[in-house]
Amino acid sequence: MKPAILCLSLALAITQPLLGGPQDDIYTLGPDSQPRADVPQGTVTQMPPWENSKIFPGTTRDWWIYVPAQYDASKPTAVMVFCDGAGFVKPDGSFRTPTVFDNLIHTGEMPPTIGIFIQPGSFPNADAKSKAKPRSNRSFEYDSLSDLYARFLLEEILPAVSKDYNLTTDPDMRAICGNSSGGICAFTVAWERPDEFRKVVSHIGSFTNIRGGHVYPALVRKAEKKPLRVFLQDGSNDLDNQFGNWPLANQDMAASLKYAGYDYKFILGQGTHNPKHGGSMFPDTLRWLWRSEK
Repeated sequence: MKPAILCLSLALAITQPLLGGPQDDIYTLGPDSQPRADVPQGTVTQMPPWENSKIFPGTTRDWWIYVPAQYDASKPTAVMVFCDGAGFVKPDGSFRTPTVFDNLIHTGEMPPTIGIFIQPGSFPNADAKSKAKPRSNRSFEYDSLSDLYARFLLEEILPAVSKDYNLTTDPDMRAICGNSSGGICAFTVAWERPDEFRKVVSHIGSFTNIRGGHVYPALVRKAEKKPLRVFLQDGSNDLDNQFGNWPLANQDMAASLKYAGYDYKFILGQGTHNPKHGGSMFPDTLRWLWRSEK
């Protein structure tokens, strides 16, 4: 394949909408994903676009902050970051995270947690009148095996949020979650900085050779065990293309985590490259992620 064609194929693979099929329709949202009249509701605030990043210069991005009704400024509060945050914070989306947080925090099944929902960066068009879509920086930010996205969170986002809220610095009380390339990004953040993030949720994670992510199973087996708790979800009808086979890659990741003695859980369903399965089990995922026992 010629380099230009490869780059085009890569761009299409990482920017196309999440796919769907009849297999995904078996997954539906349960009562924990629905608002309840007797449950206090947290607040969601859309923040001004994040610009002037020193880690990803030239990019701009939307982001939101969820604050639970039980937030107590006198106590350090747990934090959970979401890659591709718009889909997770959407009130009628596949995850409806603020509602799930409300319900589980109310029942004590997860701690009061501030949610930070962040979109990948994009480069604005030089011509303000242009109708072309801004160039996305998503794959570089999410699929790269480096500490850049961890640094973006630790040096830019979390300090900014900490100006207004009392965020914990306990890595065991910091979680990160994502879908697809956002899933491998979530793992990379914790893998690079286990001293800062130790809880990971990856749905339909792209542990494939988009930017070298296929090496993770071997790294997990050979590296000294890190103090991480990792949840993986995928579907048996997920992608199979020039970058790899998503179901096989996730099974390989799960096998490696098991071999290395990690605190992990892997759920393989029947879905495609789609968030419905992950969304349907999201409340139970959070129960497992935030449980007190090892």
